[in-house]
Amino acid sequence: MNILDKIVARKKEEVTVAKSLATLSELQKTPLFSRTCYNLKESILNPERTGIIAEYKRASPSKGLINGVNTVQEVVKGYQDAGASAISVLTDKDFFQGSLEDLTAAREVLEIPLLRKEFIIDEYQIAEAKAYGADIILLIAACLKPEEVKNLSEYAKSLGLNVLLEVHNEEELIANTFESIDAIGVNNRNLKDFVVSLDHSYELVNKIPNQYIKVSESGISDPETIKDLKKSGFNAFLIGENFMKTENPMQAIAEFVGKI
Repeated sequence: MNILDKIVARKKEEVTVAKSLATLSELQKTPLFSRTCYNLKESILNPERTGIIAEYKRASPSKGLINGVNTVQEVVKGYQDAGASAISVLTDKDFFQGSLEDLTAAREVLEIPLLRKEFIIDEYQIAEAKAYGADIILLIAACLKPEEVKNLSEYAKSLGLNVLLEVHNEEELIANTFESIDAIGVNNRNLKDFVVSLDHSYELVNKIPNQYIKVSESGISDPETIKDLKKSGFNAFLIGENFMKTENPMQAIAEFVGKI
């Protein structure tokens, strides 16, 4: 069983427990559930912002603890101030040391779109995302069937959420180009063995229909790479570990943006 299989198996257990603690009806009554979400496409294409989706990530299965010092709010506020177009917050507890509370904490200090970075397998998790302050949900093609991607993305849109689909190869891309998706991200990190290669982005960018925001995810550590990816056709760039592994992620993103 690879790491992705382990995570998905754990998600099924988590969702069962979560449903026993709070019903869908209870989630729908929370204050944040009724708020209007920020528009991802508008924020990404805003010329005053950078196209960077900056991620708050404490830990990962491959690296262990990355940053156990800086708080969610100080980091995401710094990201926003530096020109990030959107913010990603990991909510997985067991493998990434995140939580839904991190999502709500981020929402309190942000005026740009917020992504719940999670391994979503159930509509309940999408309702949770809305209830805890997210504007965007992530669907990972590697752990969902196309029918599931379609149904989950349509449910997310019914709640007013933006949908980012993550793919890793052409097969996943072709099978999942639904109207209910706003952005398609190419993960340069293989979720099964965690090997990173930007070749995945360059190989797929022209195969992604132009109706979608095109996002390159993971393995981006050089401002020159952003310039190359933009020239290739990408609109957005998800970066987390590169900033989070430093002593001051807020300063790290500011310096990075200054070189773009």
